[in-house]
Amino acid sequence: MGAWDLLPVGLVILLGLVGVLLPRVPGSPLVWAAVLWWALRDPRPAAWWVLVGATAALLLSQAARWALPPRRLRATGTTRRMLAYAGTGAVLGFFLIPVAGAVPGFVAGLYVCERLRLGRHGAAAAAVRTVLRAGGWSVLVELFACLLIAGAWLGAVLLA
Repeated sequence: MGAWDLLPVGLVILLGLVGVLLPRVPGSPLVWAAVLWWALRDPRPAAWWVLVGATAALLLSQAARWALPPRRLRATGTTRRMLAYAGTGAVLGFFLIPVAGAVPGFVAGLYVCERLRLGRHGAAAAAVRTVLRAGGWSVLVELFACLLIAGAWLGAVLLA
């Protein structure tokens, strides 16, 4: 596949990653659909293995989300800005400390946003705990699965 064939797939994966952070946007299905489209057009076995891994990762993330409390982020005053900080932190952490850095990056992004808004460590830390209890862990699990899929896709494309 050429670069012009991969560009739409990468853009849909990126849209799916952003969609995980936005309410009522199907982030995970977009990421999976992009990988499916790529696997159908790429004849290499690696494409199919990435699709199998993506399917397993999303099924596991959905099972984990059912075990976590439901999302009630709006009730705690969670803003889109806060989720943007958390998502940016997760993506940066994912690449700075490969894979495992997404979790501390997500929490650090939440903390930085709240620290800028509230100005005090204690209040920011309490706000982060409240957001995580209100469904932040659910967002993190879904975002982490999508980041794993995006990383696997990018690795398969670069190694081709």
